[in-house]
Amino acid sequence: MPDNFFGGLDFGTSGARISIINLNKELIYSNSVSYPYSFKEPNSWINSCERLLDSLPIEVKINLNKLAISGTSGTLTAFNFEGEPIGEAIPYDHACIENKTLIESLTSGDKHLRNPYSSLAKALKLIDKYGTNILLRHQSDWITGWFLKDWTHGEEGNNLKLGWDLIKESWPKSYLNTSWKKCLPQIIKSGKIIGQVHSDLAEKYNLNKKLILISGTTDSNANLLASGLGKEDGLTILGTTIVVKKIIDYPIKEKGITTHKVCGNWICGGASNAGCGILSKFFSDLEIKELSRQINTSKNTSLNLLPLNSKGERFPINNSNLEPILGPRPVSDSLYLHALFEGLANIELKGWERLQELTGSLPKKIITVGGGSNNPQWRKIREKIINIPIVSCKKTSSFGTALLAMNAKQ
Repeated sequence: MPDNFFGGLDFGTSGARISIINLNKELIYSNSVSYPYSFKEPNSWINSCERLLDSLPIEVKINLNKLAISGTSGTLTAFNFEGEPIGEAIPYDHACIENKTLIESLTSGDKHLRNPYSSLAKALKLIDKYGTNILLRHQSDWITGWFLKDWTHGEEGNNLKLGWDLIKESWPKSYLNTSWKKCLPQIIKSGKIIGQVHSDLAEKYNLNKKLILISGTTDSNANLLASGLGKEDGLTILGTTIVVKKIIDYPIKEKGITTHKVCGNWICGGASNAGCGILSKFFSDLEIKELSRQINTSKNTSLNLLPLNSKGERFPINNSNLEPILGPRPVSDSLYLHALFEGLANIELKGWERLQELTGSLPKKIITVGGGSNNPQWRKIREKIINIPIVSCKKTSSFGTALLAMNAKQ
C-alpha cells in the first residue's frame, strides 16, 4: 500500500517553505526558497511555490493526499475575477491612515478594526484605487485559490482583520449594503476541505490528481500548531517580526490584539513590527552568529534602543507614528547587537505584560519558534529581562500547516 503524505506550504516575509509529513506525523521532506523579487509582488509568491513543487520527489508528488497553506496575517491584495493580481499587495506591517471616518462608521464596538494596520483599512484603500469590481484576498487564500483555480473562499483566521466575526460567524451588518460586499470571500473554517487541485495544475507539476486543498491558517497559528502549545504556555515567534500568543478562556476584542480559534481553543496575541528584520539590516546571519558568541549576557548595555523595522508599531502599543531608536551606535559591533537583542526583549516583555492586563495571567513557560529561537545568547537575554523560562521549538510553521492538512475534516 502506498504511503499517504500531507503537505504544508508557508509563505513568510522573505520566502516560502514546504513540509511533507506521513500519518505518523514524521517529517519526510522539507525545502525552502527565497522570493525572487519583492514580497509585495504576488507573482513572487507563486514563483516560489512553483519552484517548491518542481523540487518535490516524484514519490511525494504522487502520494500527496492533502495540502494546506499558511501566510502572513494581514497582507491583502486586489485581484480581478480571474484571480490575476492588480498591482502590489499591501503588507501586514503597512499602515493605511486614509478613510478613518468611514472605518469608524463601519466598526461600532469593534476596536480591533479601528486600526490603520487592519485589513479593513487596506481594503478601503484598494477599493479607492481600483474600484469595486475586484476580489480582496489575503496571501494564503489567494494561493489556495491558485491551486483550485477558484478564488471564492477565504479562511476565517486570515479574515479577522478584515472584519469576520468568529462568534457570530458573519461579516458586520454594516458591510451588508456596501458596494464592496461582493469583493469579500465566502468564509470557510480553518482545517476544512475546500476542493480538489485543478487538473491542469496537477498535470503540470505531476501531482496526485486527487490532491485535496484544505483551508489553511495564518503563519503564526501554523507555528502554534507546530509548537504543541499548552494552556499554561506562551508562544513567541521570532521571525521578521515578534509575535506573542497564549490560550485564553474567552475572546478579546482590543486594538492591536487578534483573537483566533485554533483546534477548539481561543488564542489571543499581538504582533510587533520589530523582530529579526532589523538585525538583518545591520548584520549577516554569519555575523550575528559570530558576534553573539562575544556577548556577555550577564551584563546590561545601558543602551535603550527601540529596534522597529521601520516607522510605526502595531503591538504592544498601537502607534503608526512611532519612530525607531537605533542609536547611538557603539564602536563594538557585538555591543550593538547585544543592545538590539535587549531592545527586542523589552518589546517582547511589554507584549506579555499587555496580554497579562487583558487575560489576568502570564505564561509559566514560553515556547519560542522562528529563526531567532536558535540563538542561545538572545534566549539568555530574553530570560533575564522577561523572567520566564524559555524553551526553543525546532518545528517550522509549514510543519504546523501540514498537521492541519493531515487532521482536516469535511
